[in-house]
Amino acid sequence: MTELSLIELILLGGILALVLLWLGPGLRGAFRQSAEARERDWAGVLLPIALVVLFVVGMLWVAGR
Repeated sequence: MTELSLIELILLGGILALVLLWLGPGLRGAFRQSAEARERDWAGVLLPIALVVLFVVGMLWVAGR
């Protein structure tokens, strides 16, 4: 793999800075809301994740038979 030239590094850094500035307000709001989350809110996130994990494990079990 070749090394990046100086102009490529500068452009890459500029793009990264623009993306961080673009996403900054949304990330701040998301972190503020997550600090105010309650137990009931976490159940709404963890239940679908648990169902997906169970589905994948079940599919792997069926495929291994």
